[in-house]
Amino acid sequence: MTQYLKIDPADTVAVALEPLVMGTVMDDLNLTLSEDIPLGHKFALCDHREGDKVIKYGGVIGQAHEPIKPGAHVHVHNIRTTLVGARNYLYNGPINRVSDSPNRKPLTFQAFVRANGEIGIRNDIWIIPLVGCINGLGRNAARRFEAMDLLPQGSRVMVLEHPYGCSQLGDDLDNTRAILQALAVHPNAGGVLIMGLGCESNTEALFRSGFNPPDPQRLRYLVNQEVEDEMEAALEQLCALAKNIRRDSREPVAINRLRVGLKCGGSDGFSGITANPLLGAFSDWLCDLGGTTVLTEVPEMFGAEHLLMERAESRAVFNDIERLINDFKAYFVTHNQPIYENPSPGNKDGGISTLEEKSLGCTQKSGHAPIRDVIRYAERIRKPGLTLLEAPGNDGVAVTALAAAGCHLELFTTGRGTPLGGVVPTMKIATNTPLYKRKPHWLDFNAGPIAEGGISIDDLLPPFIDAILGIAEGKPTRNELNDLHDMVIFKSGVTL
Repeated sequence: MTQYLKIDPADTVAVALEPLVMGTVMDDLNLTLSEDIPLGHKFALCDHREGDKVIKYGGVIGQAHEPIKPGAHVHVHNIRTTLVGARNYLYNGPINRVSDSPNRKPLTFQAFVRANGEIGIRNDIWIIPLVGCINGLGRNAARRFEAMDLLPQGSRVMVLEHPYGCSQLGDDLDNTRAILQALAVHPNAGGVLIMGLGCESNTEALFRSGFNPPDPQRLRYLVNQEVEDEMEAALEQLCALAKNIRRDSREPVAINRLRVGLKCGGSDGFSGITANPLLGAFSDWLCDLGGTTVLTEVPEMFGAEHLLMERAESRAVFNDIERLINDFKAYFVTHNQPIYENPSPGNKDGGISTLEEKSLGCTQKSGHAPIRDVIRYAERIRKPGLTLLEAPGNDGVAVTALAAAGCHLELFTTGRGTPLGGVVPTMKIATNTPLYKRKPHWLDFNAGPIAEGGISIDDLLPPFIDAILGIAEGKPTRNELNDLHDMVIFKSGVTL
């Protein structure tokens, strides 16, 4: 295994592929390390004067704020961001990318076909509380119903717990209702019980306003204050929903109907080298076949947004990306917060120094496909191909937004490790082998061999596709086996 990786010929830094000690001689680089370089961290390949640009991935990841000699550790102590606030961008015309697989015979996999023609990759019952104070009632109903053993094999009951639905105003209440409405029609749910209390802000009547489910037989309502025995009433509704899903079975469907969310969390110095480019290769493969992928985490586009804008399918999409970026920057400014506070302490420990560096690695999850659409928070997917979704980088909020947009499953890369999972299957991909070996009960796939030599992204893509299709056909992810299905709704305003 080589000791380091220079990602792009233009790079002025290299990444340590193993912990390197001070005094190590790099004959091929004609330098000697002047400091210890932790795994995944960077060292300088050339002299940097104060103010010089630092280049990684072929892009600017910051500038030196003191002189940096060849062989020195390059990190937060000697480089800083070059990013500024809202700006204007130049449109250079639509992208023209030829599909890598235009004549490939469409693949099929086994999924559940719903009444409106959408497909689901799970056939579960979801209990959706309209207000957080009845989460416990939902849990109790789910436990009692599961003990009745009326579900078909492979199905389960999930309670989509959240703390909201009351004491909310304006956009916050609208966002809560919109996310819950979107999840109530998610095709992974074979049946949904909407459970209210009766005195909350997010009443059943408000929830039903403007809500037109495609198959009303698969959706039931219960307002707990209006019944004498809420548990018996809940069990009655769940039994009716279970009767429906017992009639469902998987059937062959084309791969172009699959919708996949792209997410990263706990990124490290390997994220942009291994797991994120692997997701990008998968995204290109799926989009080439007519499927759909969705990229979110808008603050983690800052510094790489110009690369996304270059891939806009049209001027209208370009304008939407520009508004998406500048509106999210304005959100930070409105709350008197620094736009470029990222990366997190864990990111820094893993070798990421600036937001530009994080963004240049994060956006690789989207591959090279044209960007066909931009949707706002709580909106649903409208077009096949690659879509950008408005949501923050916070893991819980982002995975929830991807599910509400209609993604059947999510691919989640991590270099630090996380047990988190969303309400749809959340496949966790390790960026490095030591993490995968240490946390096999959290992780589903290892992209680490890409950095170890001998295995390329092209080599790893076929088994990665096979693993994803296995999950789409029912194999549980680690988050499902661990019964972890987090739901976090975006909140920005006043709580009464």
